[in-house]
Amino acid sequence: IMLLTDPEIESSLLISSDEGATYQKYRLNFYIQSLLFHPKQEDWILAYSQDQKLYSSAEFGRRWQLVQEGVIPNRFYWSVMGSNKEPDLVHLEARTVDGHSQYLTCGMQNCTEASRNKPFPGYIDPDSLIVQDDYVFVQLTSGGRPHYYVSYRRNAFAQMKLPKYALPKDMHVISTDENQVFAAVQEWNQNDTYNLYISDTHGVYFTLALENVQSSRGPEGNVMIDLYEVAGIKGMFLANKKIDNQVKTFITYNKGRDWHLLQAPDTDLRGDPVHCLLPYCSLHLHLKVSENPYTSGIIASRDTAPSIIVASGNIGSELSDSDISMFVSSDAGNTWRQIFEEEHSVLYLDQGGVLVAMKHTSLPIRHLWLSFDEGRSWSKYSFTSIPLFVDGVLGEPGEETLIMTVFGHFSHRSEWQLVKVDYKSIFDRRCAEEDYRPWQLHSQGEACIMGAKRIYKKRKSERKCMQGKYAGAMESEPCVCTEADFDCDYGYERHSNGQCLPAFWFNPSSLSKDCSLGQSYLNSTGYRKVVSNNCTDGVREQYTAKPQKCPGKAPRGLRIVTADGKLTAEQGHNVTLVVQLEEGDVQRTFIQVDFGDGIAVSYVNLSSMEDGIKHVYHNVGIFRVTVQVDNSLGSDSAVLYLHVTCPLEHVHLSLPFVTTKNKEVNATAVLWPSQVGTLTYVWWYGNNTEPLITLEGSISFKFTSEGMNTITVQVSAGNAILQDTKTIAVYEEFRSLRLSFSPNLDDYNPDIPEWRRDISRVIKKSLVEATAVPGQHILVAVLPGLPTAAELFVLPYQDPTGENKRSAEDLEQISELLIHKLNLNSVHFELKPGVQVLVHAAHLTAAPLVDLTPTHSGSAMLMLLSVVFVGLAVFVIYKFKRKIPGINVYAQMQNEKEQEMVSQVSHPESRPCIPQTELRRPGQLIDEKVESQLIGE
Repeated sequence: IMLLTDPEIESSLLISSDEGATYQKYRLNFYIQSLLFHPKQEDWILAYSQDQKLYSSAEFGRRWQLVQEGVIPNRFYWSVMGSNKEPDLVHLEARTVDGHSQYLTCGMQNCTEASRNKPFPGYIDPDSLIVQDDYVFVQLTSGGRPHYYVSYRRNAFAQMKLPKYALPKDMHVISTDENQVFAAVQEWNQNDTYNLYISDTHGVYFTLALENVQSSRGPEGNVMIDLYEVAGIKGMFLANKKIDNQVKTFITYNKGRDWHLLQAPDTDLRGDPVHCLLPYCSLHLHLKVSENPYTSGIIASRDTAPSIIVASGNIGSELSDSDISMFVSSDAGNTWRQIFEEEHSVLYLDQGGVLVAMKHTSLPIRHLWLSFDEGRSWSKYSFTSIPLFVDGVLGEPGEETLIMTVFGHFSHRSEWQLVKVDYKSIFDRRCAEEDYRPWQLHSQGEACIMGAKRIYKKRKSERKCMQGKYAGAMESEPCVCTEADFDCDYGYERHSNGQCLPAFWFNPSSLSKDCSLGQSYLNSTGYRKVVSNNCTDGVREQYTAKPQKCPGKAPRGLRIVTADGKLTAEQGHNVTLVVQLEEGDVQRTFIQVDFGDGIAVSYVNLSSMEDGIKHVYHNVGIFRVTVQVDNSLGSDSAVLYLHVTCPLEHVHLSLPFVTTKNKEVNATAVLWPSQVGTLTYVWWYGNNTEPLITLEGSISFKFTSEGMNTITVQVSAGNAILQDTKTIAVYEEFRSLRLSFSPNLDDYNPDIPEWRRDISRVIKKSLVEATAVPGQHILVAVLPGLPTAAELFVLPYQDPTGENKRSAEDLEQISELLIHKLNLNSVHFELKPGVQVLVHAAHLTAAPLVDLTPTHSGSAMLMLLSVVFVGLAVFVIYKFKRKIPGINVYAQMQNEKEQEMVSQVSHPESRPCIPQTELRRPGQLIDEKVESQLIGE
């Protein structure tokens, strides 16, 4: 016995090896969220912790060892005996450091990096691993569509093949019994229903079994499919199908090959006749199974009582949640009887020889009902002298038991009460051979079910004796194969005449596409025998696939794709290319693949390329990948245009701080790294409600009104979108002045944007205090680089009333006042205690930037010539890569982020996709053509 302590108090296990007489405490260094015991080794346990770690114990919890971190909840499994050679093998889904999910296997006591295996190549979708019997399932989404993969008996994974246009949105594995997969698939045009599909033995090829099965959501949001597998009879299922907004219950005896409505009882509970005519009226059942072990579901069947089914439901044209009664079938669903008019929990005791029913009610009860004749008659018994609120009922393990335990409480304040009920005293003897009669399993009179006639022995209803252990079917005899024993093969659909014909999307000859001349393949007849069907002879030979020699074919239907279905690859990383061929001799074929980057490879057959072709691109761009396939009968070719990209890390919008009205402004998106592949630029500026979309990183535009304007650029690179936003001031005229500082400021300049913004604010405050010029007239921008320099803008200001706007003469006066104060060393600020910084006028920029005089005076021409000479001097200096403080270079004024970019270049080994030409000195990250254009302006 193992008990877990309350985790809010402590994390410990209490373990007893003497049926609870004594306990020993074992403290844990983790908090258990769930436990999974090994199906065979009773001392082996997996424990899942609250911090997503998986631990293992081979000593019934006395010692623990860490298996794996980052394990997905409920996605860990023990090995399956027969499919795995190592009994201590653990299957799990774990999350990697970068957030992806992987399927891993390793030993419970030896799960190191070296010993871990990755059975599925690459990543899988989160929370998608399922290990069940001989099958392992994973999901991988690419191109917006989920793709499902299966491994049969731990062999290589293969993609599960549904009908071509099923286009699944969701899939749930319902059953993997008897070497076959039963799956519920929600297709692209379904919302609250699923289609049932059934597979071949390997779980790869699926055919439709039933459409539009009802689904619902469980208490925790999990999907619940209205499908029930009847225990004890293989191939028998019940399903609720939605037809014209009505939900009806159907039954199949041959794994979905044929479905029928349920015949309603002939009489009701009082013996009155029931008028219910198929197909307009039938019996409908609720098929939800209880996940709580203390309560039976609203439908129940047992392996040891193969003919008895108990369920709640109603009679009518559709399934209803009102007017619910209880029904029983003692002949495997052929006929039904009403047993109660209200819902009851029903337990099977003594192989169904005793049925115990307890009413579903919120009131306390004292009585239960017993039936010894498979629900034909019921007797009332008292199990407690005081009425009990029943919380749950459990039968002892083993179907031959005659003991049940009732859990409940006498009042809402009382403790739990456990009432043990033993029915042994009811029987005075064990059953003998003469107490049984033969019973033949059938479906509405048809005795051949799943290719065999099965006869069971059942206790005679009038005999009251204890059965003991279950003996199974008394005898089984194979039937002669008929068309009813065969389902349609993959790619075929059953028509109204019963024939299986190819679907419009399926080419039967494609089955030989992986076949080489001289070999043979199985040519489908359009039919396949239902898995686990035991029929012999008859039409078996006629309907079974025939071996056929592989025909020689010219290559046709050639495609080349990436393994993940994407049209992009990352520079410097492996990309896997897959060559697909619909038809052609795969062995005697010559294949040549040209990657478009000057490298080409050749292969002599397609089978040598099954795992794909790996290639690494060292440059960014769009590459034309071509593949040519030739054999003696012809050739085919295919092309893939592959976009090789490098991740975009930074976007910096470069434009002036201030510009004049109606003057063209250039805005440039500066990227890091500069070469990342195909990009799309989305520009928002001014009052435009619609963006401008370009393929170029620069645009020009004008502002027709004064004021502050915001410009945003968004750069789309693959799945990443980065943006930057800047503000530009627009005026008819302004003045600008270059500022320099005492050299001690350089000692404290870290050359980052945040520092520059703060110092700009301090300088502006000092200017306002020294000159008494209103702050609305002043804009200061500290420039990147050393020595430290700044640009001072003198701006016009118009009050909210629209009056008192400064004229050009006013701006000139303000400029002269600022220069005067600067020359007098009146502008200074304290950087830190004891560190005083003086601000100087370094260079006066010609302003306004447009000619305001009606005629070209001599002084205006002199100023224009000065501007030209200054521009030429700056251009020459730039070409020689020299830097002179005080020159007004607008390209450097705006570059508020380049220093952050440069700081990341200092470790080029961590940026393998950055071209070496990008390793430039500070202030040089702007493209040369762009910078020259800005300087010239």
